[in-house]
Amino acid sequence: FEDGLPYTPWAAALRTERMANNGIDNPDSYCLPLGHMQFHTHLQPRKIIQTPDVIVILYEASAGVRQIFTDGRSLPDNDPLPWWYGYSVGHWEGDTLVVETSHLRDNGWLDFNGSPHSDQIRITERFTRVSFGRIETDVTIDDPVAYTEPFTVRVEHDIMLDTNLIEWVCEDEQSTQYFER
Repeated sequence: FEDGLPYTPWAAALRTERMANNGIDNPDSYCLPLGHMQFHTHLQPRKIIQTPDVIVILYEASAGVRQIFTDGRSLPDNDPLPWWYGYSVGHWEGDTLVVETSHLRDNGWLDFNGSPHSDQIRITERFTRVSFGRIETDVTIDDPVAYTEPFTVRVEHDIMLDTNLIEWVCEDEQSTQYFER
């Protein structure tokens, strides 16, 4: 998109407001979980653990944990307890892991730039290992409340097989005292 993401008027106004106040309401600033695309674009490493029924992604950033169920279940029609990172189910198409996610908690932040999302968001990710040391992830965002049409972003990651994650601790009570409202 030449002029940025295909925001609806509501989403464009909210993003403009968030940028005007320097992102003071970014959940990351308050030791809350990052937005979905924030994790994909964050520079800190992640570890992927695969079992026959679930894939777990551990994110060093914000000590995030994400479950992707690969046991054949479908996305729930109604989940009364939304998840910070959404409810995710995955299946393999050849060498590509396809993950569908819904029921995100409406924290409203998709990325570091304040792009919003609504409780209607649906995300499809396609994880492909393109070489020994690289994974490409195509992320499609479909949220008719925040965007006029679905859009896809490609993110590339290095695979760091011999690297351990370090402990991430966010000191909410101590760090937020410096924020002004």
